[in-house]
Amino acid sequence: MNELQDLLDNNERWADAIKQEDPDFFAKLARQQTPEYLWIGCSDARVPANEIVGMLPGDLFVHRNVANVVLHTDLNCLSVIQYAVDVLKVKHILVTGHYGCGGVRASMQDRQFGLIDGWLRSIRDLYYENRDVLAKLPTEEEQVDRLCELNVIQQVANVAHTSIVQNAWHRGQPLSVHGCIYGIKDGRWKSLNTTISGFEQLPPQYRLRPVGAVLDPLRWRQRSMNCWPSAFSGSFLPVIHPLQLSSPQRQANWRNSASSVLA
Repeated sequence: MNELQDLLDNNERWADAIKQEDPDFFAKLARQQTPEYLWIGCSDARVPANEIVGMLPGDLFVHRNVANVVLHTDLNCLSVIQYAVDVLKVKHILVTGHYGCGGVRASMQDRQFGLIDGWLRSIRDLYYENRDVLAKLPTEEEQVDRLCELNVIQQVANVAHTSIVQNAWHRGQPLSVHGCIYGIKDGRWKSLNTTISGFEQLPPQYRLRPVGAVLDPLRWRQRSMNCWPSAFSGSFLPVIHPLQLSSPQRQANWRNSASSVLA
């Protein structure tokens, strides 16, 4: 009980400090929340979303789970994304992993951990698909940290592939999905230069037409095969894209045709 009282006392001091700085803060906060950001991060207690980016309550809509995984069967995560995008109209989704993630590390081991084994299966698959690249790194810590980065990149793709996000783009709603990572050892939060801001950045196989849209399937397929753009604006290529980055000519073809893909 003393432990709970300590927390209650901490809360009282925190609330008093906030009100001293801004007497109307909580009154304004109670009226509505208007965050521009959705944070999808790890449950690790050392990775507190608001504190890392210096934001107050109400500035950041947050979803956290073990290893910041976005699965298309996870109704919890998808419900958060839908509310953030459709109701709150956030402009940015920040998929944030962290170096030394215990969930990522567990997915690289042959031990059984219980129920969480199923949750981490997609990261284990990612580990398998990148095993040759990861094996070239000299230490286990470097391998874990690189897989932490690859996991973020994969989850950025998973978010962008949802009908929730794609429908927002079809409506003309400004929305970007970013991949970021946090260093527990130095407190630095950095971008992985992995951002998807529109439908045209997705590989053809992951694009969803608007509900009710009519398009000749043959025409769609022919246009889709004209080019193969990199799905991300950065140096990291996700596992879901086995091909190499496009040649300059194919990238040029893509830029010329992207604006008329749905015409």
